[in-house]
Amino acid sequence: MSERTPQPELEPLTRTQVLVAMGVTAALLLVAAKLWQYLGNIQLLPLTLSWEGIWLGVGLGSIITLASALVYQIWPAYRRSAATYLQFILKPLTWSDLIWLGLLPGLSEELLFRGVMVPAFGLDAVAVVVSSLCFGILHLLGREQWPYTVWATAVGLLLGGSALVTGNLLVPIVAHITTNSVSSILWKRSQSQQS
Repeated sequence: MSERTPQPELEPLTRTQVLVAMGVTAALLLVAAKLWQYLGNIQLLPLTLSWEGIWLGVGLGSIITLASALVYQIWPAYRRSAATYLQFILKPLTWSDLIWLGLLPGLSEELLFRGVMVPAFGLDAVAVVVSSLCFGILHLLGREQWPYTVWATAVGLLLGGSALVTGNLLVPIVAHITTNSVSSILWKRSQSQQS
């Protein structure tokens, strides 16, 4: 019988460290997207502001949030991984910081992974798969976090598919912002109720 070795814990971050990391990551992703777009002469996926795009994004974001809650309940490895990830990122943040958690990744990640990467790789299903794998890897905090990476890849497929089907980058942006915002608010609320 082998004993299970304790998993190394992630060193807790301060609020400032999380906010700086979010800001720097968003800036780097935006710069990467703009450079790739410019140097590769890539046409950005259109971003058309419309009520239809907003409602489709909110609907998709809500579906992703509900699916995450379901997967959280039925897959123990994902539950542990997501709990670690949320604790690491959300615990030091204040309620008002959650605005940035919704907006910064929602805008910068969607611009790079769906706005530039999908058109760069052919604006087809293969491009969506490649961009989703890259998106999943971005969310890998460590070897033990692979279930969260698998989930992020699946979410990337949904976001990429929505971009491909609608031809409107607004849909995955709004879906991403909705998912991050609702999930983080629900997590913060559950933590404050437990305190």
